[in-house]
Amino acid sequence: MANSRQDMVGISVKNPITGEEIGVVPNSTREDVQAAVERAQDAQLAWGAASVEERCRVIRQWGDLLWENQQRVMKIIREETGKNDAGAFIEVMGLDNYIAYYAKNAPEILRPKRRQPIFPIIQYGRVYHKPLGVVGIISPWNYPLALSMMDAIPALLAGNTVVIKPSEITPYSALAAADLAYQAGIPENVIQIVTGDGATGEALIDYVDMICFTGSTATGRKVALKAADRLMPISLELGGKDAMIVLADADVDMAASGAVAGSYENAGQMCISIERVYVEEPIYDRFVAKVKELVSQMVIGAGDGLDIHMGSMTNERELKRVEEHIKDAVEKGAEIIAGGNRRPDLGPLFFEPTVLIHVDHSMKVMKEETFGPIIPIMKVYNVDEAIRLANDTEYGLSGAIFTRDLERGERLATRLNTGDISVNRTQAVAVSVDMSWGGHIHSGLGGQRGGTAGILRFTASQSVLVDTQIGSKPGLTAIDPTTLMFLKLIRLARRYLPFL
Repeated sequence: MANSRQDMVGISVKNPITGEEIGVVPNSTREDVQAAVERAQDAQLAWGAASVEERCRVIRQWGDLLWENQQRVMKIIREETGKNDAGAFIEVMGLDNYIAYYAKNAPEILRPKRRQPIFPIIQYGRVYHKPLGVVGIISPWNYPLALSMMDAIPALLAGNTVVIKPSEITPYSALAAADLAYQAGIPENVIQIVTGDGATGEALIDYVDMICFTGSTATGRKVALKAADRLMPISLELGGKDAMIVLADADVDMAASGAVAGSYENAGQMCISIERVYVEEPIYDRFVAKVKELVSQMVIGAGDGLDIHMGSMTNERELKRVEEHIKDAVEKGAEIIAGGNRRPDLGPLFFEPTVLIHVDHSMKVMKEETFGPIIPIMKVYNVDEAIRLANDTEYGLSGAIFTRDLERGERLATRLNTGDISVNRTQAVAVSVDMSWGGHIHSGLGGQRGGTAGILRFTASQSVLVDTQIGSKPGLTAIDPTTLMFLKLIRLARRYLPFL
């Protein structure tokens, strides 16, 4: 990442597999950001005045164009991240699901809702959901299309305009999506991309009406403090250390494949990646053997096709953290039973899918976010121990439980301190758009994606009460004899009439 503003000409974007330069993007200055926000403010007047149905129509057209151009968009994603075909398609498919859901449901979610006033019949009330204005989105490099546009879609449908600052490591995915938005008929100033380094993101916080940040917990704290100076609404989706619990009655084959798929998607560079696995003692040995067998069958590389199971990591910083966590674990007694090494023959940032056993909570790999292709597996002797260890973290984002007893699995899920849990599947809530998800504790703040909450966070509610003045008389006090009588009657009636 750029550490200074000395080179104001541009930022070089490189392919992590080949090291070749993909292109150069502007390192936008504070003045550039301010100008973009001012254009967005002007554009918001007309965009916000349009009907929700009209906004849904043009967003749906945008989604159709993204789907039609999926191969080109996937190529861009892969070039700047190093991920495989499946990982790139997941981004396109995930965004398409978001567009389909919100384009269908936004009119009903945003429709003014009737509410009960203090004096029914002679008064009526409604709650309106109004756009905030200009929403700033600071998105990360690991899912450069999905994590920039999954926030933009509901923000736009709610009547806001958006200014997006993508990661300087992976800016071209967001730029490609914005270009398709313009082709779909979305005005250019309604959705804008400002490329640049961290200083560009800092400037964005100073001018927008709301900020959405997805990234590390450490940076999220800085964003929150800066936004607090302006008393500005924020949405933070931060780090995770997601646990998977495998109960003694689980289907071992399904649980093992779930651990592998949930840990190695995007080479483990995912906030909701499975980063630690707790397995009850009766099936521990079988589970470990099955995971090792599955990992031995994985194909990693830069090739095309769904038969490539894992691609490259995206930058050196994350790869070095993976190596540090492995080294720390081994020094404290962990054993590597698969992987553990770089693969320079495939590219500079390829790392083998790795499995660790004999791990415990003295090790960084079980406590700190790794963000890489490691499965640390720990034996537990009962479910209470598993729950206690799973909750022994400063994070609270996601997780999974595997068991044949579905009711028990759901009941145990509620004992975990996370924003979501999937039973017998990993990362299932995040792709179920009607369900909201977001982190607790140090994993997020106000960052609920999906469902009703995922769009209402981009609005300010306004309650409007209308009094018909039926039976009212001018007076000098709020409580006259007639009003007092009505209040007493209403209190009595509420005991027998549930609709009051």
